[in-house]
Amino acid sequence: MGPTPPEGQMTARTAAAFAVHVLTACGAACALLALIAAVRAEWAPMFLWFGLALIIDGVDGSFARRLRVAEVLPRWSGEMLDFVVDFPTYVFVPAYAIAAGGLLPQSVALALGLVVTVTGALYFADRRMKTSDSYFRSFPALWNVAAFYLFLLKPAPWLGAIMIAMLAAATFAPIHFVHPVRVPRWRVLIWRRWCCGPCSRCLRSSKTSIRPPGSPRHSRRSRSIS
Repeated sequence: MGPTPPEGQMTARTAAAFAVHVLTACGAACALLALIAAVRAEWAPMFLWFGLALIIDGVDGSFARRLRVAEVLPRWSGEMLDFVVDFPTYVFVPAYAIAAGGLLPQSVALALGLVVTVTGALYFADRRMKTSDSYFRSFPALWNVAAFYLFLLKPAPWLGAIMIAMLAAATFAPIHFVHPVRVPRWRVLIWRRWCCGPCSRCLRSSKTSIRPPGSPRHSRRSRSIS
């Protein structure tokens, strides 16, 4: 690789590197589209946008390392951009769906949504969230996946509330979780389970099949939280 061009000089190399940042930032657009779908109680489209954001999050790092983006564009922090994009897609919008989806007891739904956002924010600030062998320490704030299985399985409301509370507590537990991309021997299995499986189930499901019980078929708003 040649020397890095002066700042402000556009070359094919810098354009390609910046395109990787644009790809990563598209995850934020997916978060907005997912939120719009969630506010309309259109849960299947919401999870499809989550799935697309997950795919972007899974491939952008490989492109960044191949193109040596950090060296070519030192002004832009890919790590910081990842955090900015990941928080709404992994935590904030899923927390809204968990709180407003009508699958938890109404008396605790909002409180659990708040717990998800607070524990997720704390986890993103943990400088030791990853181990040297690329595992996550504690539950890695995969609330989009947790929300998907909550909507898919529709457990009894109090059982669902207990599961959410346990995952929130696991954010600080001394246990390791597999990274979906950076642990080679688990990479294919995790992607099939976490991304391909959920996306294919969304595509096979109608809106009514993933809609919480009792929600109006053509409702444009999610159930209110009191």
